[in-house]
Amino acid sequence: MKVLLTGSGGYIGIVTAPVLMERGHEVVGLDAGFYQSGWLYNGVKHLPRTIQKDIRTITAEDLVGYDAIIHMAELSNDPLGQLNPTITYKINHAGSVNLAKAAKEAGVSRFIYMSSCSVYGVGGAEIKTEESEVNPQTAYAECKVMVERDVAPLADDTFSPTFMRNATAYGASPRQRFDVVLNNLAGLAWTTGKIAMTSDGTPWRPLVHILDIADALACVLAAPREAIHNQIFNVGDTAQNYRVREIAEIVAESFPGCELTFGEGDRDNRSYRVSFEKINTQLPGFKCKRDARFGAMQLREVFERIGMTEEIFKAPPYTRLKMLQHLISTKQIDDDFFWRY
Repeated sequence: MKVLLTGSGGYIGIVTAPVLMERGHEVVGLDAGFYQSGWLYNGVKHLPRTIQKDIRTITAEDLVGYDAIIHMAELSNDPLGQLNPTITYKINHAGSVNLAKAAKEAGVSRFIYMSSCSVYGVGGAEIKTEESEVNPQTAYAECKVMVERDVAPLADDTFSPTFMRNATAYGASPRQRFDVVLNNLAGLAWTTGKIAMTSDGTPWRPLVHILDIADALACVLAAPREAIHNQIFNVGDTAQNYRVREIAEIVAESFPGCELTFGEGDRDNRSYRVSFEKINTQLPGFKCKRDARFGAMQLREVFERIGMTEEIFKAPPYTRLKMLQHLISTKQIDDDFFWRY
């Protein structure tokens, strides 16, 4: 297939493109380039030809000739979404829906949208399935829900959307992020030798390695239409529902000599466990191959290899909110998050 991968220069996109290319797909990337200054290490063999463009400016003419679009180019986490909720809705909701409509108009047959398990919000004791009621707690999560709601009705005999609700991502990437829980704890363990939790770590988080996300996307592209048409899939493995304290313990054990302490209570009300039964039984060929311990050890190996410092760990390109704030304060992007030229 000829595939347009939006967000191809990001944390997940940079490792997804090579996976798809190795499976025989012709991949073209599209990325706004906000995080292009962050390159932690050389870790991918193949990169696609990439168009630097904002998804808000995409037209149907830009999309003619593609068989599939994998769309992950959005403001990418809760803190970033809260920085400017109005712009978040314009990019993550309106931009994504307009991209899907343009894709359908251009004759693109498959549209894979990168949603998130964060749509479940506060889960309580219930294990969430794709049929569970959503309960988004942030602008980021609300936008995911609205895109699913507005793109699903576009499905017809010629246009097949698929919605991938990813668990919290982790793992090493050349375009690294340290603002997701496992990666952040690993960075602290390496640079300070200490993980000092301010909470008791009781909230639940489902995790998924970024290479397992890439494999899931490849499986959707390869799947028969009837298996993925207008379907929602939670992406991950039910065994990888962890309490935050368990994640911290795994990371601390993976970095010898790391001191781990916990606080009391937890002010973060986001806590949810998720079932991944559907993707593991209904998406042909998919199975997670990695777990949190693998991810922690992988990060430790990368840190050792590059001699990672605290300065690198705290650098803006590796934390999405810091980087956008830097681009705004240095007037490289305007108030609507478009590049200034």
